[in-house]
Amino acid sequence: MVNFISELMIPLLVLFIVIYAIIKKINVYDAFVEGSTESFQMILTIFPCILAMIFAINIFLESGLLTGVLELIRPVLSMLKVPVEIIPMALMRPISGNATLAILNNLLSDFGPDSLIGRIGSVIQGSTETTFYVLTLYFGSVGIKKIRHAMWTGLTVDLIGIISSIIIVLLFFGP
Repeated sequence: MVNFISELMIPLLVLFIVIYAIIKKINVYDAFVEGSTESFQMILTIFPCILAMIFAINIFLESGLLTGVLELIRPVLSMLKVPVEIIPMALMRPISGNATLAILNNLLSDFGPDSLIGRIGSVIQGSTETTFYVLTLYFGSVGIKKIRHAMWTGLTVDLIGIISSIIIVLLFFGP
């Protein structure tokens, strides 16, 4: 029954929009074409920003810099009882939501959802934002070029979210 209702939701929503437009005497086709034209222009504006972000992510991942950073901070993390496996996700979270979901999926597959690593990863995923993606998409779509203060604020909040996630999970579920 739930599947049947869920399959009807989109057609019913489209039907409701068309009926509402007819009642309000709005030309649905012209409004659709106008909206499509505006969205195409927005895509052309945003595409270079997103392409640059994807390019930068790939350079970061392929450079081996991540492995070097992990080896450098491993002793400090061991003293703090923070699993080093969570750090790639914490570093990628402000950059890419899809990358962190893939990392979280691997962590959950390797260690399990009820493990300390799985719990920390899940809380980080829910407590932080993809700051660079948001800045690229929203600021790029309206043509804002000066994002310095918004970027540093977003990254600071992400850092607070990551540290808080680790501390809270260690307090409740730690060794």
